Amino acid sequence: MTFRTERDPLGELSVPADAYYGVQTARAVQNFPISGLRAPTALVVSTILIKKAAAEANRDLRRLDVSIANAIVTACDEVLAGRLRDQFVVDVYQAGAGTSHNMNANEVLANRAAELLGEPRGVYARVHPNDHVNMGQSSGDLAASLGAKAKELATVLKTGRTHLQDAVPMTFGQEMGGYAACIGRGVEDIAWAAQQLTELNVGGTAVGTGLNAGEEFRLQVVGQLRRYTELPLRPADNLFRVTQSMGDVLAYSGAMRRLAVELGKVASDLRLLSMGPRAGLSEVALPPVQPGSSIMPGKVNPSVPEMVNQVCFQVIGCDTTVMLASEAGQLELNVMMPVIAWNALHSATILTEAMTVFRTRCVDGLAADAARARELLDRSTASATALSPYLGYAVTAEIAKESVRTGRPIRDLVLERKLLDADQLDALLSVEAMTRGGFVGGPNRVR
Repeated sequence: MTFRTERDPLGELSVPADAYYGVQTARAVQNFPISGLRAPTALVVSTILIKKAAAEANRDLRRLDVSIANAIVTACDEVLAGRLRDQFVVDVYQAGAGTSHNMNANEVLANRAAELLGEPRGVYARVHPNDHVNMGQSSGDLAASLGAKAKELATVLKTGRTHLQDAVPMTFGQEMGGYAACIGRGVEDIAWAAQQLTELNVGGTAVGTGLNAGEEFRLQVVGQLRRYTELPLRPADNLFRVTQSMGDVLAYSGAMRRLAVELGKVASDLRLLSMGPRAGLSEVALPPVQPGSSIMPGKVNPSVPEMVNQVCFQVIGCDTTVMLASEAGQLELNVMMPVIAWNALHSATILTEAMTVFRTRCVDGLAADAARARELLDRSTASATALSPYLGYAVTAEIAKESVRTGRPIRDLVLERKLLDADQLDALLSVEAMTRGGFVGGPNRVR
């Protein structure tokens, strides 16, 4: 490998001759050999869009030579099209509020722009990373599927369970409808939090004063970014707030954490309900996606919900990192932005993909075993709860305990004691009626 020599305020350093990045990026690679993880694509794209908008704004404001600005814009377009992505080499764990990532982008764009203007890489006389490229800157589908499944299974009866013990009857539709509502509320929270991210810290420069940028530059850059992205982007109301605080990203990460908690609970429930096939609940059959064991032939595991659980754990862990890093910001700048950005973007990526797989390879093909669910429901004593308003809690509890001890049906024990007649019991022990709520059998209660 051949090298070129570049210089920065700290001295000279060798840089690979064919690299589009420069000396400051090379120093960052030396300083932060931590994880091998590089900036996620979303962060690279966002950074390059800002660089492009800034170059166009500075050109239009006559602060930047037209030929240099156009070369920078062309270089940006090339990166946005997928070129030079291998030149973004700084580890995600870095210091300086993302300065290293920012300079990585500046150097790549400067060298490519210089090349377009007929200059060699590593010679920044014509296009400079700081003076030119960095001018004016400073560093629900799853819910719908669950809702559809709720309608499909609306009349299939099952035993409700609390504390992992038998509880009053319900339908699979009610259970799935609850899942859909939980996921839907989580998605709504994320949508609200995402709106807060449309307020941009552009033109605040070092501490929020806007030194070396100005209001006109700020408005032009945000306008260009709005045009590029077709998002409702707007300048921050208070540049000091968005320079000091990562609160908006923290809220977004927290919303993803909430969704991960809800999603993980649904995945765990489906694993439990599918437990079997012979020695467990087996009320739900999940689509088989792969063999479950290299030693037990025919075994099929709930692989997709297991994957979802692990993704949810990771999202919760990422949020903890975002929370701690947000709190660690000091005075006028939160220097922990690199780890905040990586974890928030990582969470968004894996949560989105996991929900898609969960929907398409698990929920959409889920089936309820109505016969098995009814078998377990008929064996449960929880239906005795409907008798409590008529017989009183103590008497009903005594009958339920005797049913568990002897295995005799609740109905037989009540008739034997002549507490209610057969017609009354038919009405009161109707599990279909119990799922509709209220007092089963009418308002006349005997105490």
